[in-house]
Amino acid sequence: MTIGEVATLIEGEIVCGAEFQDRNVGRIIASDLMSDVLTIRDTEDLLLISGLSNLQSIRTCEMSDIQMLLVVRDKAITDEMKELAEENDMIILKTAFPLYKTCGILYGAGISPIY
Repeated sequence: MTIGEVATLIEGEIVCGAEFQDRNVGRIIASDLMSDVLTIRDTEDLLLISGLSNLQSIRTCEMSDIQMLLVVRDKAITDEMKELAEENDMIILKTAFPLYKTCGILYGAGISPIY
C-alpha cells in the first residue's frame, strides 16, 4: 500500500513530502516512546505512527532511517518539523483520528505491525 492510499484510508493529510506519496508502506510501528523506536533495526518501508509532534520525532526518524511519520490526534506540525523532514526526504502525514483507531484501520487494510 502506498502512503497516498494510507492518507485516504485515515482521512489524513500529507503535510510534507507529497512528492513521495507513492512510497510503499510495508509495516507499521505505533509509539510515543522514541527510545523504543530507536531499537528497531529493519526500518525499510516502515511507517511510524505517533502522537508525539515535535522535533524529537523527526530526529528519531532521521537516526533510524524511517522515511514516513504519521501524527495522530490532529496535533500541529511545526515549520521546524517540516523543514527538517524536507531536508531528509521524509513524509509527514497527520490525521484527526486517535492512535488506536488509526492503527485499527491500517491493520484492517492489511498492513502488518513491526512486532
